Amino acid sequence: MTKLIDQFGREINYLRLSVTEHCNFRCFYCRDDEQVPNCKREDILSYEDIQRIVRLFAELGVSKVRLTGGEPLLRRGISKIAQLISNIPGITDVPLSTNAQLLEKFADKLYKNGVNRANISIDSLNPERFRKITRGGDLTQVVKGIDAAIASGMHPIKINAVAMKGVNDDEIESLIDFAIKKGIDIRFIETMPIGTAGIEVQAQHMSEQEIIERIKHHLPGQLTPLIASKTAGPASNYKVNASNTTVGVISAVSNHFCQACNRVRLSAKGDLILCLGQEDSISLKDAVRSNLSDKDIKEMIVRAINKKPEKHVFNESIDNISNRQMVEIGG
Repeated sequence: MTKLIDQFGREINYLRLSVTEHCNFRCFYCRDDEQVPNCKREDILSYEDIQRIVRLFAELGVSKVRLTGGEPLLRRGISKIAQLISNIPGITDVPLSTNAQLLEKFADKLYKNGVNRANISIDSLNPERFRKITRGGDLTQVVKGIDAAIASGMHPIKINAVAMKGVNDDEIESLIDFAIKKGIDIRFIETMPIGTAGIEVQAQHMSEQEIIERIKHHLPGQLTPLIASKTAGPASNYKVNASNTTVGVISAVSNHFCQACNRVRLSAKGDLILCLGQEDSISLKDAVRSNLSDKDIKEMIVRAINKKPEKHVFNESIDNISNRQMVEIGG
C-alpha cells in the first residue's frame, strides 16, 4: 500500500478534518471575544469535496480521520459526513472532537453512522466557572452529552481539559476523579500560542512536568505508563490501575512531540495545514473543484507532505504563527 512519508521519515496516517468554523462556545483561549467566522456556504467543503479528498488520503495510507471544527455538531448533515467517511475503504477510525453541548441529541446517530469514539472538551466541573471559560456553555448539558456518548457505545471516550494556572488548576484532581467515576479517559492540554487568544493565555501556562507532578501526587503508586498506538495522538499516557481510565498530558509547548507527528489538518475551507506552528498550506478545495485528476491531486498532497516542517517553533518565536484563531484551523 502507498504510504505518505515526509522528508523526516514520519508516516502520515491521521487527518484532522474540520467541517465548520462555527462554534457555540467562545472559549477565551481558543478565540478572541470579537471573532466572527468569515465563512460562506460556498467557501466550505461540500459532502462531495470531503468524500473525494478523504478517499484520496485513504489511498495514500491514511486510516484515521477525526471530525473537528469549530464545533462539528453544528455542521448540517454531520451524520451523513460521518457515514461517507466511514464507508471509504481504508478508513478504520473515525473519532469526533466536540464540546458535547449538542452531543446528547447526536451521539446515537453518529455512532450508528461510523463515529467510533469521541474526545470531549471540559475545562471545569464548576458550572459558573465553566460558563465563564466557554463564554456561555452549559455544564449540565455537556455532562448529558458525555453520558449519551457512553450509552451509544462509543469507546474510548476522552475528556480534554486545558490546564491553566489561576483559572482551573485547582480542579486537576477533581477532573481526574470525574473521569474515573465515569469510566472514561482524561487528557490535560498545555495552552498553545495559536492566534492572539492563545498568545494572551500563555501567562496561565502550565507545563507538562507541573501537570504530571499533580497527577502523580493525586494517584500515588496507581499509574502504569502506556505505549502509544501507531495512529494515536501525542499524549503521555498512564493507566490508572484498578480502573477503566487512562490519564495523560498533551505537551505541545514544553516537550513537543514533533518527532512522532503523524497528522495533517484540513480546514473547513479546504486548506491542508501541515503544522499548527507553521504557515505552509495548500488549497485542496481549489484542486477538487478544478479539472485536476485524482492522480494530480495525490501528487499535490505528496509534494505538500514533503514540505511538512520538522517541528514547530512555539518555544522560539511566535512571529511566524498564523493570526488565524484555533477555532478556524481545527485544533
